[in-house]
Amino acid sequence: MGLIDNGLKGTVLTGLAIGIGAAVLAPVILPVLAGVAKPLAKAAMKSGIVLYNKGKEVVADAGEVAEDLWEEAKAEAEEEADAEAEEEAEMEGEETTTFSQTEAETGGQAS
Repeated sequence: MGLIDNGLKGTVLTGLAIGIGAAVLAPVILPVLAGVAKPLAKAAMKSGIVLYNKGKEVVADAGEVAEDLWEEAKAEAEEEADAEAEEEAEMEGEETTTFSQTEAETGGQAS
């Protein structure tokens, strides 16, 4: 039992010594740590603000590129639709001309 009592006494005494030392040194160490931590925290916040603003620019640029691509694709689709409509109109005109020529050749008689 003597070993257990001596082991606990050493642990308790060590804990008390560390606690008292921390209580005595805390008023000295905390301002020093605060003096170092404050500029570090401020620098981290500044970096965050810079990254946020840069991110906003990148997103705005990407939005502009996407908008330009959308407009280009829309314009190309409209051009293709107009070209198809013109082609269909020409085909219908040719069919009408061919039908009229056939009528003229047969004298208007249905075959």
